[in-house]
Amino acid sequence: MDLTGRVALVAGATRGAGRGIAVELGAAGATVYCTGRTTREQRSEYDRAETIEDTADLVTAAGGTGIAVPTDHLDTEAVAALVDRIGREHGRLDVLVNDIWGGELMVEWETPVWEHDLANGLRTLRLAIDTHLVTAHHALRLLSRTPGGLVVEVTDGTDGYNADNYRLNAFYDLAKIAPIRLARSWAHELREHGGTAVAVTPGWLRSEMMLELFGVTEDTWRDALTAEPHFAISESPRLVGRGIAALAADPDRHRWNGRSTSSGELAREHGLDDVDGSRPDAWRYIVEVQDAGKPADVTGYR
Repeated sequence: MDLTGRVALVAGATRGAGRGIAVELGAAGATVYCTGRTTREQRSEYDRAETIEDTADLVTAAGGTGIAVPTDHLDTEAVAALVDRIGREHGRLDVLVNDIWGGELMVEWETPVWEHDLANGLRTLRLAIDTHLVTAHHALRLLSRTPGGLVVEVTDGTDGYNADNYRLNAFYDLAKIAPIRLARSWAHELREHGGTAVAVTPGWLRSEMMLELFGVTEDTWRDALTAEPHFAISESPRLVGRGIAALAADPDRHRWNGRSTSSGELAREHGLDDVDGSRPDAWRYIVEVQDAGKPADVTGYR
């Protein structure tokens, strides 16, 4: 996976999947612009310690060049300035990863729309959809100048899973279906420019917030299996990052244009393993084991 000379923008790179993707693009040699709202000087409403500067340092340590740019992706002028900067400094954008989310704190699980806090629900949609549209509006103009560009819309759930299952509440359901539709839109609009657009979902992610929820670390995550046995299928954020890096480096990546895929499918396609040497296939497990009500057993799934 050689991305030397490639320029990437990971929008929403502060933590979780965004950080894992940025680091793995860097490990392949890319220059990676890492954006988000939490910096060493200020925090978003998440009020967490992870920062975009930390992500950029990890990108550089992995072998790439990490550049942290504080950006609120609802601020169209800030996003325009970000893309103008990338254009001035490199004259190209090869990979755009739309990973902006920020809605965890506002999700009310299994709550009907008439009971869900309306302001929180609408804010969730702004963070999950408007940010992606604003970023695409500005960034795809630069990306389309160079044939072969890649756009990745990061979501939760594959096209097939989200079509068959109601996801928590109406706002969350719409928020996670929308990026899949946006990837199809970008696939259509970039086709004549030689670009490729794909929707990608990680599996059950061992994000910083998830590890904290279970009171474990990346090294001790298996201790959480007593409380939640199905957590055995979980994956680190690096797996989806490795899949996207492999996709960006694949000269035949256009065969994925407009498709929805997962970290597990990309790992299988490109022969990739997670940081622990395993290859979890979370979405197949979720359908065949977890949702089917079977006891937790990852045999044949990682």
